[in-house]
Amino acid sequence: MNRITVVCLGVQNMERSIRFYKDGLGFQTKETRYDPPVIFFDTSGGLKLELYPLDLLAKDIDDNNPPAIRTGFSGITLAHNVKSKDEVQRIIDLARKAGAKIAKEPQEVFWGGYHAYFSDPDGYYWEVAYGPEFRFDENDMLIL
Repeated sequence: MNRITVVCLGVQNMERSIRFYKDGLGFQTKETRYDPPVIFFDTSGGLKLELYPLDLLAKDIDDNNPPAIRTGFSGITLAHNVKSKDEVQRIIDLARKAGAKIAKEPQEVFWGGYHAYFSDPDGYYWEVAYGPEFRFDENDMLIL
């Protein structure tokens, strides 16, 4: 039961979000059309990142009583762990160029690592982090 195969982000504007993730950040997909309005991006280790219209996602959860759509910080972050401080900076530069809001510039952190935060066009926060103790498997997945 402890396996996550897809992380779905409900987005307000599919075209804008596809441009951000695919064209801006370089996320890979085999999909060439987006009808119905859903897209799955490949990530290392097999996990998929899905984008789906926010209003349709709320209705999919409960058609009769969809959950309220909130704005602002939801208490969830997505993480991209990397192998060097330089890689943290490179990804933040790429995110900035793609139109991300940089919430925290790259900096040393209390646990001995180096990290930064950015948010996508819908306000989902991503942490980009390097730790001197981080180890990765053959699929570049973090070993904890």
